Amino acid sequence: MIITEMTNQEITTQPDDREVVVSVEQISKKFCRDLKQSLFYGVQDIGTDIVGGRRKSDTLRKGEFWALKDVSFKLRRGDALGLIGSNGAGKSTLLRIISGLIKPDTGVVRVRGRVAPLIALGAGFNPILTGRENIYANMSILGLSTREIKKRFDDVIDFAEIWEAIDSPVQTYSSGMAARLGFACAVYIEPEILLVDEVLSVGDIKFKMKCHQRLAKLRENGTAFILVSHNPHNILNVCTSAVYLAKGKLISAGKTESVIRKYEEDLCISGTDNALGAMVLPEKPESESSGLDILSISFKDEQGNALSALMTGEPAYLCVECKSYQTIEDANLGIVVKSLSGEHDLVLYLTSASDNEALKVTPGKVELQMQMPYCSMVPGVYSAKIYVRKGVYSFDVVESFRFTVKSQRTVSRCLFYQPRTWKAINQ
Repeated sequence: MIITEMTNQEITTQPDDREVVVSVEQISKKFCRDLKQSLFYGVQDIGTDIVGGRRKSDTLRKGEFWALKDVSFKLRRGDALGLIGSNGAGKSTLLRIISGLIKPDTGVVRVRGRVAPLIALGAGFNPILTGRENIYANMSILGLSTREIKKRFDDVIDFAEIWEAIDSPVQTYSSGMAARLGFACAVYIEPEILLVDEVLSVGDIKFKMKCHQRLAKLRENGTAFILVSHNPHNILNVCTSAVYLAKGKLISAGKTESVIRKYEEDLCISGTDNALGAMVLPEKPESESSGLDILSISFKDEQGNALSALMTGEPAYLCVECKSYQTIEDANLGIVVKSLSGEHDLVLYLTSASDNEALKVTPGKVELQMQMPYCSMVPGVYSAKIYVRKGVYSFDVVESFRFTVKSQRTVSRCLFYQPRTWKAINQ
């Protein structure tokens, strides 16, 4: 059940008294994976409604699953709330319920104000109609009158930068042009509630900057946001609170940093090696070796003790134990680190050769180390590709060595840890 209320009521500026613009109460939504079975259930439900019967909305039928189950939270005017979770967690389903595109099976959504869903930029455009015609059609669907659209028409096209193509069919537009026009239509209706589902990942840098500037202005004017992103840094930089979903259930809700920390800890637990910062590889016979084999990878402290997790700002040594069947005068140890808690973003690319450090390896077992006086990475789950080469020839490669970084301080909003000291120098 969705209840939508339009209001122009004034609200106070005290945070605790701000108007609740979205209230989600015990929302559940189920789907059926089998298409034929889903169509049968749809006809069955319509028939039940016609005869005035009561659906069993709170129970699953054969082949059904819960996309959302008993989810509740509130969004106040001017707030920015982040929705996080892995694929299939129910984030997009929740946005579609709030926007009114689909109905929940159980629970109530109360929405106070005009909603602009940025779930798929340009998805509602008719490709045969011109850009001009689509602006009028799209913005009228979002709740504006013809007079209001005329008043904002020039601003929309200026923002989208498509004056030269405004009277051409949208099917002739590039994907970037359609994205710019879709975003402009949504934000220039000046909604009370804005739903953003990963759409800001499209477009060039200039367009993204314009989008963020426009969103910041809307928020200053009281627009509330719900932002979906797989990149925790986007959520941390934009949102004041967050909701973490997993398999349709609400796992955690509250301050952004604590929710992100819980999400990243769960990512760590779900790793195949539990991201314990240690890996042991089977030893190859000499006949299958390329001259040097990686036997194990681990992190150690300065005293040589194994570390199950790195701590931001603390020393850590990456130790790569190898077995060599030859002498290598200038072995090159390389490490490529990517973030698993974001969008597999490249974090570090380090090689001993680029630091002009020639590592000499003699036959037998040897431990190659990259000694970090402090860990510069912020809390999260990471994957490292580690290799040993000589020139362009690779002896051995480990494609994915997972490890976790934790912290005893608040550094989640940073991209890396900057060591520092603080002083007050009185003149």
